[in-house]
Amino acid sequence: MSVPWLTVLWLLPTVGAIAVLAVPNTRPDVAKWLGLAVAVATFAVSVGLAVGFDATGTRYQFVEDHSWIPALGTRYTLGLDGIGLVLVLLTTVLLPLLILAGWHDADHAGSLDHSGGRRQKGPHTYLALTLAVEAMVLMSFVALDILLFYIFFEAMLIPMYFLIGGFGSGAGRSAAAVKFLLYNLFGGLIMLAAVVGLYVVTAQSDLGGGTFDLRTVVQAASSGQLDADSGLLKMLFLGFMFAFAVKAPLWPFHSWLPDAAVSATPASAVLMMAVVDKVGTFAMLRYCLQIFPDAARYFAPLIAALAVIGIVYGAVLAIGQTDVMRLISYTSISHFGFIILGIFALTQQGQTGSTLYMVNHGLSTAALFLIAGFLVSRRGSALIADYGGVQKVAPVLAGTFLIAGLATLSLPGLAPFISEFLVLIGTFTRYPVAAILATSALVLSAIYILWTYQRMMGGPVRPVEGPGAASRGMPDLRGRELVVVAPLLALLLVFGIYPKPLLAMIDPAVEHTMSTMHQPNPQPTVPVSTQGGPK
Repeated sequence: MSVPWLTVLWLLPTVGAIAVLAVPNTRPDVAKWLGLAVAVATFAVSVGLAVGFDATGTRYQFVEDHSWIPALGTRYTLGLDGIGLVLVLLTTVLLPLLILAGWHDADHAGSLDHSGGRRQKGPHTYLALTLAVEAMVLMSFVALDILLFYIFFEAMLIPMYFLIGGFGSGAGRSAAAVKFLLYNLFGGLIMLAAVVGLYVVTAQSDLGGGTFDLRTVVQAASSGQLDADSGLLKMLFLGFMFAFAVKAPLWPFHSWLPDAAVSATPASAVLMMAVVDKVGTFAMLRYCLQIFPDAARYFAPLIAALAVIGIVYGAVLAIGQTDVMRLISYTSISHFGFIILGIFALTQQGQTGSTLYMVNHGLSTAALFLIAGFLVSRRGSALIADYGGVQKVAPVLAGTFLIAGLATLSLPGLAPFISEFLVLIGTFTRYPVAAILATSALVLSAIYILWTYQRMMGGPVRPVEGPGAASRGMPDLRGRELVVVAPLLALLLVFGIYPKPLLAMIDPAVEHTMSTMHQPNPQPTVPVSTQGGPK
């Protein structure tokens, strides 16, 4: 009997979350080390899946299929393709680093009970919620049943809500958590209506009854077996797309992100932006394009236009920020615009670049946001104007901030460059104007990153005394912080020079998506003169 590795993958952090809560409240260090061990073990399982994955084999591998709710035609079906695999690896790589980065984030979150022990709102709950988010995200990446995916797509909002509202900082954290929850719940409700509608469509089609099996529905959509009016299918597409656009987020459904990112702890903000939000863009590829290919083609120009607006909008607003954490959150809105633009360019290069961008954005945003968080924890302020001369007193911290910032602006030689280049090339062959407008973000990103570095890290060292001061005496990165930052920077360098291992997993899955949609790549045309030479 083969081991159900995909079940082990998501069940391990689930059981780990329960085990962490079972640790006595008087032993927070034990809870921390247990949570870290579970995250490392989950990463080890994902590495084993990557080693055993055959990129040239069948699309979905390690498939598990068991009866769940026969009356609804829904089953417990899991499977892993190349796109899901790279996002599983991203998630499991980041989680141990995020636990280390937030090692002390919840130390003072709990109050003391009558016996002198710490109440459950402390490291135990913080770690359990983090592991719960990981488990639900992993299930979302491997689920091959639409209803199963939807349940975990919605369920991950609850632990994320408590991480923002219960462990964040600032007076506005509760409002930011509620805003995050309401936006995403509303999107989920619209999607639920679309999921029900899709089930009715499959029940009326020649599929032997209603079904939520993704492979069956995609095959029916590809062969024209879905017996539904094109207008209805477009409405269902919009129901799915709206929920994913809120989660991603796509402009103009983005306004919850900056508030949530600033209010959460840096580790929780990275968990949200680099991991949870990727479920939205991943679902666009897996569900919107494959189940509704005609509707995706119909709405692609509109979505591409919104993506371009988001790219420019996020970059422009980043330039005007005075809070470094809010600045980084706006850069993510710009980057998600690139990801969504590549998806709806409907070219193989664009979708390959978008998938690679999901990974690279996760790494670069994690590095930049966590380093900024380490900096803010030293000064106690996120205002850019409160810093100056950091590179003189904490050169390692300043240097790592610069590398992470250069990765964010897609400097050649760092991982985001190749993914952004692929997105732009893939977009240009279908929407040249959109690609040209999107390139403006390259200049804008250089402005907001280099100007921020110059103001915070360069110039004279601010004195400790006086208003708006204190870089003097600031400690450099410590051992635990270096352990967090070093792997992220190393991966940015490695994948910037040699992205082939990731592309080898991504390309076949993207090619399968394109063939399922019957979507050929546009052929670039070069006008020639009557003499046969280039014009």
